[in-house]
Amino acid sequence: MRLTRWHFFLLPFSFILVLDQLSKEWVLQNLDLYESIPVLPPYFQITRSYNTGAAFGIGGGASPLFLVLALIISAGLVYYVTQLPPALRRQAAAFGLIVGGALGNVIDRLQHGVVVDFFHLSLPGVIANVSNFADHAIVIGVLALLVDNFRQERAAAATTATATPGDPPPAT
Repeated sequence: MRLTRWHFFLLPFSFILVLDQLSKEWVLQNLDLYESIPVLPPYFQITRSYNTGAAFGIGGGASPLFLVLALIISAGLVYYVTQLPPALRRQAAAFGLIVGGALGNVIDRLQHGVVVDFFHLSLPGVIANVSNFADHAIVIGVLALLVDNFRQERAAAATTATATPGDPPPAT
């Protein structure tokens, strides 16, 4: 069987969506709101929390808006994957992480009216944040796209720099 861009999209998409929803269900069944399980106190714990905004609590209370935006952006990214050349598998995987994460949080907003968070990171005096697998998948997917874009630009620059006068321009 030949692996296509859809395999590279669907594997991380499915993995994140299932992992995210199962972990949130476990948190909802086993912890009360704001109850914590110390893991590496005071730096890391599992704390049940709700987010009505976007990442890092930005825009708290705008859950319906973020639900609609996540659906529109996810649909746009899936369409974009249909346009990717088959060789761009890393990008398809990154988009799978992003869309899987976005839809994991959409499911929360539809089921609970809020996003369920539980990874509680605290660096006293620096940052305190509560997130979930979906949030991490989105961040990792975006970072992967940025790194891949940087690598492609460097490769293109190296190809251009080594070209001799009269050579045809590199194929894109």
